[in-house]
Amino acid sequence: MKDFIRKVLEDLGEDPEREGLKGTPHRVEQALRFLTSGYKQNPVELLNNALFDVQYDEMVIVSNIDFFSMCEHHLLPFFGKCHVGYLPDKKVVGISKIARLVEMYSRRLQVQERLTTQIAKTIEEIIKPLGVGVVVEAQHMCMLMRGVEKQNSKAITSSMLGNFRRSAETRMEFLDLIFKRSQP
Repeated sequence: MKDFIRKVLEDLGEDPEREGLKGTPHRVEQALRFLTSGYKQNPVELLNNALFDVQYDEMVIVSNIDFFSMCEHHLLPFFGKCHVGYLPDKKVVGISKIARLVEMYSRRLQVQERLTTQIAKTIEEIIKPLGVGVVVEAQHMCMLMRGVEKQNSKAITSSMLGNFRRSAETRMEFLDLIFKRSQP
């Protein structure tokens, strides 16, 4: 990868031997490996050791989970907040594992829509709740610093499964809680 990055620098008209760029190919490789480290993680392994039998039938929400990801179209970052809620059936998961799940999927080349549904479907498949809702709010550097250059734009995606999809009341409770609580 370092040779490729060196070639990119040359193609841009830079001198890879210039003092400030000498270590850049190595640093870029390390950064890209870190930013895509989610490929090396397994969601089943991530969540299974933190599933607990608990009699709880009210909504569980983890909101304002910061994330950073890389747009697969331009290899530029997008970042924002993820809100996850679910209605337990027989099991709950350690709440920090939800944040780790968001991190795992965001540390892959992504589009926001896929990121949102991957989180929701994984929770549905592994925890088997009565319903799950995921909302992702993000700013995309490909829109902020290139292309249309709209610095105040934000993309919002959602995935509602089970009771969150079937019940408008459940969905609205989730949305009211995440958006009222996330406001200053």
